[in-house]
Amino acid sequence: MAKTATKKEQTVAEKLDSLYALQLIDSEIDRIKTVRGELPLEVQDLEDEVAGLDNRIEKMQEEIKELETEISDRKNSSKDAAAAIVKYKKQQTNVRNNREYDSISKEIEYQELEIQLNDKRTKEFKFKIESKQEILDTSVEKRKLRAEDLATKKSELDEIIAETQVQEEKLEKKSKSALKKLESRLGSAYTRLRSSAKNGLAVVQVDRHACGGCFNKIPIQRQIDIQAKKKVIVCEHCGRVLVPGEAED
Repeated sequence: MAKTATKKEQTVAEKLDSLYALQLIDSEIDRIKTVRGELPLEVQDLEDEVAGLDNRIEKMQEEIKELETEISDRKNSSKDAAAAIVKYKKQQTNVRNNREYDSISKEIEYQELEIQLNDKRTKEFKFKIESKQEILDTSVEKRKLRAEDLATKKSELDEIIAETQVQEEKLEKKSKSALKKLESRLGSAYTRLRSSAKNGLAVVQVDRHACGGCFNKIPIQRQIDIQAKKKVIVCEHCGRVLVPGEAED
């Protein structure tokens, strides 16, 4: 029976080399994303602002429409009241006694008050419309300016993405492939370190006898151990994995 081939166990030195190679790939991805700068966030902020202005504009338009409907209803109510007054005045000429006359007079007075109330409410509604129209006009103008800014920023972002997208996608594939090749415990530690470390640096070289991440000095004996690559050593200050610098490797 043929023996099943077993995967060769990596040495610590090979693991460290693989870790640092992965870090270089991910750092290049970070560099590409840095080229985009704050543009993605600016685009998102502008999109949110334009959406907010759209909601405000829609709300103002609905409120103005409701007020215009109220004014129209008040005008119709006043017309009905005026018609009722004409009718009641005609009836007053045919009353049989003072009680009927007084009763009709009260109806006429009520309708006149109704007209006065409608006029008052109409003036209030018109004032509200003017106030809301000012807000609406300001919002429409602001929305126009923000939409122009958004179009410009999107164009800039699309241009940068177009220039770097192919390269970034290749690097992302290389990164995933390199991460899978690491033993799961080491890969998890790297991912955790990278997510919490400044600038995404989880693995750094020793540079001028100091950690390349936090720049704290490393004791001589520890530097010797790092150069030997016999075990995984992390910075006692920042927790990053340390590998020999080019001059020290």
